[in-house]
Amino acid sequence: MIAVLVIHALVAGATVAFGRRLGRRVMLLGAIGPGAATIWLATAWTDMRDGGPVVEQFTWAPAIGLDGTFRLDGFSALMVGLVGGIGTLVFVYAWRYFDDREGLGRFAAYLVAFAGSMFGLVTADNLLLLFVFWELTSVTSYLLIGFDDESPTARAGALQALLVTSIGGLVMLAGVVLLAQDAGTYTLSEILASPPSSTAAGVGLVLILIGAFTKSAQVPFHFWLPGAMTAPTPVSAYLHSATMVKAGIYLIARLAPVFAPLFVWWSPLLVTVGLTTMLVGGWRALAQHDLKLLLAQGTVSQLGFIVVLVGIGIPELTFAGVAMILAHAIFKAALFMIAGIVDHQTHTRDMRRLTGLMTAMPATAVLAGIAAASMAGLPPLLGFVSKEAALEGLVHAGNPWITGGVVLGSALTVAYGLRFIWSGFTTKATGDVTDPVGPDAPPPSASFLFSPAVLVAVTVVAGLLPRLVDETVGAAATALDRGADAYHLALWHGFNLPLALSALAVATGWLIWKSPLTRLRALTQRVPAGSAVYSASVNGLHRSAEGLTSIVQSGSLPVYLGVILTTAVVAPGVLLAQHWTLPTDLALADSPIQAAAALGVVAAAFGAARLRRRLAAVLLLGAVGYGVAILFVIQGAPDLALTQLLIETLFLALFVLVLRRLPDNFETLQWRLAQTTRIAVATGVALTAGAFSLWATAGRVAPPAIEEFMARAQPEGGGRNVVNVILTDFRALDTLGEITVLTVAALGVMALVKAKIRPEDEVKS
Repeated sequence: MIAVLVIHALVAGATVAFGRRLGRRVMLLGAIGPGAATIWLATAWTDMRDGGPVVEQFTWAPAIGLDGTFRLDGFSALMVGLVGGIGTLVFVYAWRYFDDREGLGRFAAYLVAFAGSMFGLVTADNLLLLFVFWELTSVTSYLLIGFDDESPTARAGALQALLVTSIGGLVMLAGVVLLAQDAGTYTLSEILASPPSSTAAGVGLVLILIGAFTKSAQVPFHFWLPGAMTAPTPVSAYLHSATMVKAGIYLIARLAPVFAPLFVWWSPLLVTVGLTTMLVGGWRALAQHDLKLLLAQGTVSQLGFIVVLVGIGIPELTFAGVAMILAHAIFKAALFMIAGIVDHQTHTRDMRRLTGLMTAMPATAVLAGIAAASMAGLPPLLGFVSKEAALEGLVHAGNPWITGGVVLGSALTVAYGLRFIWSGFTTKATGDVTDPVGPDAPPPSASFLFSPAVLVAVTVVAGLLPRLVDETVGAAATALDRGADAYHLALWHGFNLPLALSALAVATGWLIWKSPLTRLRALTQRVPAGSAVYSASVNGLHRSAEGLTSIVQSGSLPVYLGVILTTAVVAPGVLLAQHWTLPTDLALADSPIQAAAALGVVAAAFGAARLRRRLAAVLLLGAVGYGVAILFVIQGAPDLALTQLLIETLFLALFVLVLRRLPDNFETLQWRLAQTTRIAVATGVALTAGAFSLWATAGRVAPPAIEEFMARAQPEGGGRNVVNVILTDFRALDTLGEITVLTVAALGVMALVKAKIRPEDEVKS
């Protein structure tokens, strides 16, 4: 598994390096990434089936429980198959979808990086590692949605998706920490083997579910997915139908069989959110005129359906939910690809303009019809087989309300599936089309149709011969719930209630499609859409931020410094007032010369504060630094004194250069209160810093580190000068960093010295 991630990283780098040279063929290079995942899965499947889950591990940050643990079981294998298999087809499709254009190498790199992130997400067995890949999918999705960065719509859609999924990810992280701390481990398989049932675990699970809802576009977070349709169609087919939107469902499916029996609120919450999403998405799909937006709203609806199935947490519905994950990924990816083909050949996705495509592009229309039929749950396709398993499980669960809601949602699926085919591909009456497009559209090439044709062939063959995928679905469901091994996919279950419910859904869907629902649709339009709520929230946040900024960001440097320094006084001052103590061995000075040097430092500091001329103040400020260097010499640290002298000299030179562009004198404060305030703040900072230093010295409870350094300097560092040994052996990397800082500062001073300052740029005093 680690090797597969490395391959994805290498391929992503290669696509950037060779993108300009290869043009659109760089997509075929990018296909190596998900293709490698598919090949690896084929080799690991036998080992997993015969010997149990395949586990790989490497140590990353053991102090916080973050080990690189990857685990492949049946459910992970199904998800890897979707990520790798559909990903490979998407890259082949993108090769024909794009014309040669600037930035394709970068686009391919983003897509490969997403594929690797998704692979890591579904195989990670550590919750923190899973979260890392979770966020990587959000970042790569943002880059892919906003790939056409000159389009304001693309930028807005990308930002919206990033904000919603990232905020959900942060909420999920809090839940992960709560759950893992209560369970005593961050390893997902261990948590599921011994699940906690405390209140803290329950709160953590709610937070995790919120993150899953945002990722899988569940109500009320569903609005970001239609907004993401500004992305190129290969992105929509891969991320927003088959893989990324399944990440939240993946996590819910992992947790539901274990935690649904432990928490009474689990199933009602998942069913409510899932059914609401299914109905809202299906209803909104009926109002769309854009092929991709219709499919996007349909994806929202079917994601809600899958959440209902896997969220209840009983074996039969878990099995049906896994089957639906597979079926949905296949037919929805194919439909998005077909929508992209229509857009590519006709330069529009507006169904009000499309007509005659069934004649102009018959092969495309046939593939679209089969994929839409699978989406609607018509036999003998994989969508029908999966939906029959779902309806049978719901009937056995014995809740008529849930079953009725799913049937109504399925009817909406049939209705917008009919709308997709009828409005997108048939020949309409002349009066029904404005600015018609389609009759003269050139048919796509066979290579362009290859990827959706493969997916449609899979949905047909798997529907006619369900046993071909039954083992895969069964292994995935059993990995989630051992009780699921008793269930199997079948094309024909006889004349029973689930079949009658399927027929009812199809008939109702046909009636919904044919019925004029203008008045009802106008009524529902009064309900604020999620996107409108999002826009209002963002605009309100911007207005609040502008108002607050106008108050706290006044443009006055003294005000900024005053706020910072006052905070530095107040925050530790409260703690100091409660616990401050003096060291028992406190002495004003160790020797008269030390006292004289300290008095010199204090006198120079007071002089720097009192002088009005900038140059004189800077020189006295330098005297403070040189006085500190003398104190270092008195205390037996000549190397520190030398460093202090060098730094002080460097800054003196820098100050002198800057003073050339400033007035000779400081400003005169006309307001006495301002001067008093500055004195009070400065005095408070000095007293707080001094008191804090004394308190820290008095609060020592362990032996000073210098004792350990002195004991080890000779035997381990081979030197008698303890400070040198510390700098060159014990803290060599710190010393290297300090040298780097000095070098950068010196280069900056040299640049300033060599810079030619034009007379007209000088500030006159």
